[in-house]
Amino acid sequence: MVKKTVVALAGASGYIGQNLMKKLKDHSEIIALSRNGDNKEDSDQVTWRSCDLYSMADAEKGLDGADIAVYLVHSMMPSAKLTQGSFEDMDVILADNFAQAAKKAGVKQIVYLSGIIPQDEQELSRHLKSRLEVEEILGSYGVPVTTIRAGLIVGPRGSSFPILKKLVKRLPFMVLPQWTKTKTQPIALPDVIGSIDQSIGEESLKGRSIDVGGPEVMTYEEMMEKVAGVMGKKPFMVNVPFLTIDLSKLWVRLVTGAPKEMVYPLIESLVHPMVASSQNKVDGISDGETPFEEAAEWALREDEKQTKRKSNGPNIPAMQDDVRSVQRIPLPQGHSADWIGKYYVKWLEKVLNPWVKTTVDETHCCQIGVIFNEIPLLEFTYSAERSTKDRALYYISGGRLSNKEKNVRGRLEFRKIPGKNEAIVAIHDYMPSLPWFLYKYTQAKAHLMVMALFRRHLEKWGTHEPSFQVHE
Repeated sequence: MVKKTVVALAGASGYIGQNLMKKLKDHSEIIALSRNGDNKEDSDQVTWRSCDLYSMADAEKGLDGADIAVYLVHSMMPSAKLTQGSFEDMDVILADNFAQAAKKAGVKQIVYLSGIIPQDEQELSRHLKSRLEVEEILGSYGVPVTTIRAGLIVGPRGSSFPILKKLVKRLPFMVLPQWTKTKTQPIALPDVIGSIDQSIGEESLKGRSIDVGGPEVMTYEEMMEKVAGVMGKKPFMVNVPFLTIDLSKLWVRLVTGAPKEMVYPLIESLVHPMVASSQNKVDGISDGETPFEEAAEWALREDEKQTKRKSNGPNIPAMQDDVRSVQRIPLPQGHSADWIGKYYVKWLEKVLNPWVKTTVDETHCCQIGVIFNEIPLLEFTYSAERSTKDRALYYISGGRLSNKEKNVRGRLEFRKIPGKNEAIVAIHDYMPSLPWFLYKYTQAKAHLMVMALFRRHLEKWGTHEPSFQVHE
């Protein structure tokens, strides 16, 4: 009996992941990764695993035993009660953990769903720039990556099409900014699923980026007209060329009710034509066959069915009082992420002198406190076994500002971004001891100010060397 390929699916609980699982069950064993995987029921073909990809240890456990890994993850929405930082920097951590874990697990291929990258555009939007950076990071550790690049995916859930549907549904009178003239090549969700499925395990596609699109190239205005026709509506449309992208973001958010974390990056990307390039096409994979109107009709029917099934409302678990703070900083030439972590503590004492004192022992564990009290504000335990030259990991192990009972996974890490002289400084799963309102407007703000000072200090590194040194 031939052993089935084991496919680890990151983002399995998302709408694309759920549909892809149905397709993969026919020929593969599936490891379904989700932050709440322990609450899901396994089946003959599917094994659920809880996996927080912000944790490298979780990523390694999640990918253990996988032959191929599919990456459907994006960090546009907040992942903690207080999330400080941009989605671009969050995506760096998620992709880096996944890529390193794939390498350690012996994964033979990563399949990644991304967005179409315009060929001749000099300045990409933040969203597309991040998608390209993730693609590069996933391939940084030697595991071959196959990237499926799609424009607007027509399906009942997700981001772009539901926003389009809400605009048409809720507006009898529509103003059309200049970006509605931008050309795009929408593709039906089943066609995207088919493209991903055909790419899994295909040797000839390893290391390639493949554009996929449906049979029609159209503008966003034309898509709105066709969706309106499917819905039996005929909104009055007026072109308003002076409506800027910034105003469009506010307008779309107001009308659709979608969160700004999702709306803003998507609208910024609409200035770019999202049309499949002939250079990046592969026969049998790139060309979706479902016409737009047919795909829209199907998506609207499915959305109605799902809405009826969820009419009682989902049970949303209460969010814990956790913090994630992620900032990108320059990494001085010739120095490592492990070094920058040790340097940061010494710099902190120097810049906040005489009020702050730090102590570091021979194992690089440190305490940060104030001069008039012996009890430290925060204690950090250096994890030598989980650190490398490209990553320094400290567990938040104590101190007055840490909730000792709840702070079981709190950690601080310094991580080099592959291929760049930049690093990420991140606090994960931190549970403060201060009352939440007080923490949010004092300690949390202070951390951002300190990180801004540290970034500015490193940016000036080329013009002067610091007066103190930390050895590698």
